[in-house]
Amino acid sequence: MSDDATAHFEQLAQALKAQARALGFQDCAITLPDASAETESYLQWLEAGHQADMAYLKENLDKRFNPELLQPGTRRIIMLRMDYLPAEAPIVRVLKDADSAYIARYTLGRDYHKLMRKRLKQLGQWLDSQIEGQGVQFRPFVDSAPVLERPLARNAGLGWIGKHTLLLNRHAGSWFLLGELFIDLPLPIDPPETEQHCGRCSACLDVCPTNAFPEPYVLDARRCISYLTIENKGAIPLELRPLMGNRIFGCDDCQLICPWNRFARRSSEPDFQPRHGLDQASLLELFLWDEPTFLARTEGSAIRRTGYEGWQRNLAVALGNGSGGQAVISALLNRRTGASPMVAEHIDWALQQLNDRSTPRPLPILAHPGAKRLPE
Repeated sequence: MSDDATAHFEQLAQALKAQARALGFQDCAITLPDASAETESYLQWLEAGHQADMAYLKENLDKRFNPELLQPGTRRIIMLRMDYLPAEAPIVRVLKDADSAYIARYTLGRDYHKLMRKRLKQLGQWLDSQIEGQGVQFRPFVDSAPVLERPLARNAGLGWIGKHTLLLNRHAGSWFLLGELFIDLPLPIDPPETEQHCGRCSACLDVCPTNAFPEPYVLDARRCISYLTIENKGAIPLELRPLMGNRIFGCDDCQLICPWNRFARRSSEPDFQPRHGLDQASLLELFLWDEPTFLARTEGSAIRRTGYEGWQRNLAVALGNGSGGQAVISALLNRRTGASPMVAEHIDWALQQLNDRSTPRPLPILAHPGAKRLPE
């Protein structure tokens, strides 16, 4: 490449980063389409069964390690970071209130996939407008394809992968989302992050309610509350239910405890702000939603991913971990009528939990086809 071409691409890369910030991204860096260094550790993780029943994580392995196969002709990947922590949403207070519903902070507003994909497309279109002739071939991705985005973000210098397996940034902690733009231009790449900055700290591992980290830098999805309440479509293991507390969609504990998140900044992005009071709603209020209400109030939200059945399952477990009361017991018994076998079994568990903590008088728990036997 000539000196003039090199200088042109360097200027273009700087202009690109400025445009990314103008579009609402907090950081932008460029790396090569190569994740081959992850091959051994990723395959070992799969072999251990840590992916639970997320079979898609075993698919398209060639594309995961060689991103160019996703978009032939790709020469660079532009990695982008967008902070999402809502401006006013309470966190610790909600977690400490057993009767409030804790929802992972990234899902309180509109679905981040749509928001970020739109901005990535706009960035690609801007880049295309800067190139004379045939323009730029680009393709955006936001957690919707076999892309190992955290290693790629590390390779681009956006941060390091912490012991909780999330990307950490010196200036932003981990309360952010990642997106990527595959392009066919040879823009100059940014230096990778080559050091770990967690030191001897193990706070994120120690605080995990369900002990989902068998070792540093390894997450076992089978014990992770985020998996159990979102991706998992079946029953939640009995031994994990009491440990989930009031977390009904996702979990942020490993982020809340991380010292690096003292540098995290609240987002002013309107689409990340809480809707329908979900940042501090009560468990009972949400459990009383019928399916049409659930669909209406989660329209355009990532919460839709769990489905109404999963929503009811998660809330039943949380109510069983709460303080109970006649209103809660009545709601559980009323919902049990017509509930699916899976939801009914979780309602039975919740009623048993509340009964065990209050009075030796048994509650009227009915037999239900397909329900699992309750623990003695």
